[in-house]
Amino acid sequence: MEDHLKDFIHFLMVEKGLSQNTLIAYERDLKNYLRHLKSSNEVSAIDEVQRTHILQFLGALKAEGKSARTLARHVASIRSFHQFLLRDRAATHDPTVHIESPQLERTLPKVLSMQEVETLLEAPAKQDHFGLRDKAMIETLYATGIRVSELIGLNMDDLHLSMGFLRCIGKGNKERIIPVGRTAAEALELYLAKGRPHFISKKVREDALFLNHQGKRLTRQGFWKILKKLATEAGIEKELTPHTLRHSFATHLLENGADLRAVQEMLGHSDISTTQIYTHVTKVRLRDVYSKFHPRA
Repeated sequence: MEDHLKDFIHFLMVEKGLSQNTLIAYERDLKNYLRHLKSSNEVSAIDEVQRTHILQFLGALKAEGKSARTLARHVASIRSFHQFLLRDRAATHDPTVHIESPQLERTLPKVLSMQEVETLLEAPAKQDHFGLRDKAMIETLYATGIRVSELIGLNMDDLHLSMGFLRCIGKGNKERIIPVGRTAAEALELYLAKGRPHFISKKVREDALFLNHQGKRLTRQGFWKILKKLATEAGIEKELTPHTLRHSFATHLLENGADLRAVQEMLGHSDISTTQIYTHVTKVRLRDVYSKFHPRA
């Protein structure tokens, strides 16, 4: 069964072009699933898996206290795996056909107010190379709405500041061109001129735009530490996630009259229903403002 899993992960990487983080998530979920099948002593080959075996596995996850979102993710991984096996003729049936995903309560993304974003953007006060890098990263995230994984994946030749845009490779290796505002462009130019040269190592040749102290590409974990530190310095008490600035970017654009389709394109959403969640956020924020400031609210 492990060989089937390897073939599936290879298929996702080569044919689907999924990101490394997504591949790791699929592999982790499915290894967990296959371990459960083995421990049951009821299945010796993948084609012997029945609907009941999958339901037993999901029941075990639920008994461990896993959330509906985690269960839904496992169902999606298992369904994709068995559909692949059927197409690849490694199995004669798909045991997931009549298994439904748990209903998820759609939570609204957490966003910062415009004032909080301004405070966060001013947090990298130091003018050393670390401060210039951090300022450029935060400004770029808020100016473009790209994901953190896309930010740290940027290379030098992805920037076209003279023309006011950057090139981004998103999920599924899809390329999109995103405008960069004047303020973010200025922060990037300052970082490139006075910040990045201090990070460059003579031992490492690195094309990444944002570098760590070793002269290597900054990692997602490294950025997350920087963001939490800046939020603390800015006195922001709201819970931040790596997507907070992306959510704030989309919400603020819509609040100021941006077209939903344009925001969808900039975010790289394949389905506009994903982008529409931000219209709900703006409605909630408008209601809060009304309740706070209207004399007869």
